[in-house]
Amino acid sequence: MYVNIESLDFAYTKRNPVLKNISFSMEEGEVVAILGSSGSGKSTLLRLVSGLEIPTKGKIEVNAETLCNANTFIECEKRQVGMVFQDYALFPHMNVFKNIAFGIKNYSKEAKKQRVLEMLKLINMEEKIYAYPHELSGGQQQRIALARALAPSPDVLLLDEPFSNLDADLKLKIRHELRSIMKMTDMTAIFVTHDYDDAKDIADRIVYLENGRIVHEETIKPD
Repeated sequence: MYVNIESLDFAYTKRNPVLKNISFSMEEGEVVAILGSSGSGKSTLLRLVSGLEIPTKGKIEVNAETLCNANTFIECEKRQVGMVFQDYALFPHMNVFKNIAFGIKNYSKEAKKQRVLEMLKLINMEEKIYAYPHELSGGQQQRIALARALAPSPDVLLLDEPFSNLDADLKLKIRHELRSIMKMTDMTAIFVTHDYDDAKDIADRIVYLENGRIVHEETIKPD
C-alpha cells in the first residue's frame, strides 16, 4: 500500500476525542475523499497526515516511509506532502510565478523556471505568469494553489474543502479540471468535503467519517 493509516486516534483533551481508531489504505495514484459533516474530524485527519498535529495513537506511512508512530514523528516541513487550503493561501505580494516557485526553493534558477512553466501549462494558465492573486478569479486562484502544491512533486496531495469558496457553476467546472489534473499527474490525493457531489465527481473512493469514526467506504465506478 502506498498510503497506510492505522489505528489513528487524536484528542485535544482526554475528554474530547476527535478521531477514534481511523484505519484505511490507498494505492499510488488513488484519490480518496473524506466525506463528513462539520465537526466530524475530517480536517483534523488532514492535519495529522501533513504533520501539523501529532496523533495520540496510531501510525501513518506514505511511500514506504513512516511519518509517525509511537517512536517516530517527521516534522511537517520534512514530509513530502502537498496541501491546498480552503482559502488557497496564496501570497498576495507575490505574482503567480513566485507563488508557484515558493515550494521549490532548492531548484536551480533554470530548473525552477522550467517547473513553473510546466505547472502553468498543466493548469492552462501560462498567460497569468506575472499576475498577482488579486487580479485572478476564485477559480484561477484555486488552480494556482494546486500548481504550487504539485510543483515539488509531493508523495501525496491533501485538499481541504477545495470548492467551498466557489459558486455552483464554477465549482462544477473546477471539479472536472481537478480530477483531470490529478489523473494526468498520477497524484495520490486525499481531499475532505461535506458535499457528496464533490466526492463522487473526483474520488475513486469515499471514506465516510462520522463523530470521528469511519462508518462506511464506497468505491466510485467511473461513468
